[in-house]
Amino acid sequence: MDPNHYRFRDVWRLSAPPAAVYAALEDVRSYPLWWPEILTARETGPDSGEVVVRALLPYRLVIGLETVRRDPAAGVLEAVMHGDLTGWSRWTVTADGPGSRALFEEDTRPGKPLLRRLALPLHLVFRANHAVMMRRGRRGLAAHLTRPGAAPRSTEDG
Repeated sequence: MDPNHYRFRDVWRLSAPPAAVYAALEDVRSYPLWWPEILTARETGPDSGEVVVRALLPYRLVIGLETVRRDPAAGVLEAVMHGDLTGWSRWTVTADGPGSRALFEEDTRPGKPLLRRLALPLHLVFRANHAVMMRRGRRGLAAHLTRPGAAPRSTEDG
């Protein structure tokens, strides 16, 4: 097992319809409004951006994102990552009864030299840090989606 290779899979069940969940996840610029660990998010190009992340551990990650798939009909958003993390991440949003199921998948390696050096002794700590971040993100998005007018328009709305 390579301690510098991480694969994550998280499922968020949300009471909002898939289109609203997809639109919120597509609007990366709004993540700091509802996801406590996303400190900043900005566009760097038409299909690219950068987020600054800090969870429980005392370090920040600056992650460049480039959208490689945006498919509202299939509910799929996929991006490649570079910077302090390299790899890819993908959201797949589907109907789940009256609400939605948002599947998050990520395959990544640290790009930050310190994180690579600490990978073996802190591998489980890094995984736990990710789990906390995802749990808080799910709660934040669920609350965000219940606020009137909080869900952004999808790209198809113009």
